[in-house]
Amino acid sequence: MTQILNQVFRIKKVIIRLILPLLTVILTSSLFTTAALATGVYQIPSLTADNANWVVDQGEVISRLNEGTISSSFEDLAKQTGNEVRFVTIRRLDYGETPDSFAKALFKKWFPSKEAQANQTLLVLDTVTNGTAILTGDKVKPLLTDAIAQSVASETLAAPLRDGNKYNQAFLDASDRLVAVLSGQPDPGPPEIVDNVQVEGTFKKAEETDQGNATAWVIGLLIAATIIPMATYYIYLAVQPPSSPE
Repeated sequence: MTQILNQVFRIKKVIIRLILPLLTVILTSSLFTTAALATGVYQIPSLTADNANWVVDQGEVISRLNEGTISSSFEDLAKQTGNEVRFVTIRRLDYGETPDSFAKALFKKWFPSKEAQANQTLLVLDTVTNGTAILTGDKVKPLLTDAIAQSVASETLAAPLRDGNKYNQAFLDASDRLVAVLSGQPDPGPPEIVDNVQVEGTFKKAEETDQGNATAWVIGLLIAATIIPMATYYIYLAVQPPSSPE
């Protein structure tokens, strides 16, 4: 019996030695994947020669149909008023970056001078946190005041996101309101907020999902390291021929 138990413990040690490197690989891969998904301003393409890229959906949350609808509305607005609006979605921010700092850096990259920024409006959304930021040029502010701009970002865009991550509705509502205001029409205002009994959403964030998967792997492998030696021991006992009576 002592020899059998020693054999089982040796098997367990071997399995643990195999599992530890595997755990290291899994956790390291998770960290590298998180970093690879992060988006920096340098990864956002420059404006096209005709300035027609009205929607940059790197977060992949806007349907092709709605992206075309929004782009057409912004193109018509630019032709009629000279005011330009652009939406940018990203999957994940670089470490230490915020939607506001990202938007400011991108605004400066696309429109380096005050003159170039004057008639511009930029709305940014980070799809991991649903954090938003909006920037406007000096000539836009008489129509799109800072208060209205912040309301668009924090209410018009955010309300459908709080109600089940309805990204398409959120951007359609935001584009409709921005086009109306920048065309000189009365501000339609933010959507009516209906209080829900459930305050917090039930959707997991990407970080939580990644961490949950890694944790599940760790727990599963540790359980395997305990169960496999025990199973080996019982199988060994089961296949042993019965001892003949002396």
